[in-house]
Amino acid sequence: MDVATDSADQALAHIAASMAEPVRARMLCVLMDGHARTATELAAVGEVAASTASAHLARLLKQGLVECLAQGKHRYYRLAGAEVGQALESLLVLAGQPRPRFEPSTPEPLREARRCYDHLAGHWGVRLHDHALLRRWIVVPPAAAPRDYALTEAGVSALAGLGVDVDAARAARRRRLACACMDWSERRPHLGGAIGAAWLQALLEQGWLRAELDSRALRPTRRGLGALEQLLGANAR
Repeated sequence: MDVATDSADQALAHIAASMAEPVRARMLCVLMDGHARTATELAAVGEVAASTASAHLARLLKQGLVECLAQGKHRYYRLAGAEVGQALESLLVLAGQPRPRFEPSTPEPLREARRCYDHLAGHWGVRLHDHALLRRWIVVPPAAAPRDYALTEAGVSALAGLGVDVDAARAARRRRLACACMDWSERRPHLGGAIGAAWLQALLEQGWLRAELDSRALRPTRRGLGALEQLLGANAR
């Protein structure tokens, strides 16, 4: 008997069994949109009690199908990687079902742009985070703390060109330079840390965003929308 093949067969059987349970299958399917969910939300998706949902999520974590991101008192779950999503996509094709769609419930003014402490959150915060990763302005360094980013030379140059005070951000004490912060409306990361704060400050100073009175909400100005569209290109919206 081929031991390696036998082990692979057993591993496949365990993973398939984890996916095959109806509650866990629903949880996995709803996470296919790339947006993280809390255990409470996934319990509602699976129509089970919180304790039951926790047991199901523990099984999915053990099989490496999902990962858990801790942020403050909250725990968010998302698919463990693109390969998990691809496998689920293929299975949904065989099942003849479309990919589920994420429908956020956050009020529109807060969903578009808002402060998350001192950095940018919401639609535009997530888009700028994704753009910085795509352009490799920020990267995940080897052996980094969870969700930490390193700033590349290209990132220093690009952000400085956008008016971000990189030197001041680097000088900030007792603070992470750049990190992924889970966005509670988009359920995808936006950019936190000293660089995230400095970038928001630059956006406000240059008039790309304006603050709403008595609210965390921020509004892109006409000038800001044009600048964001030029910066982000086809991915601006």
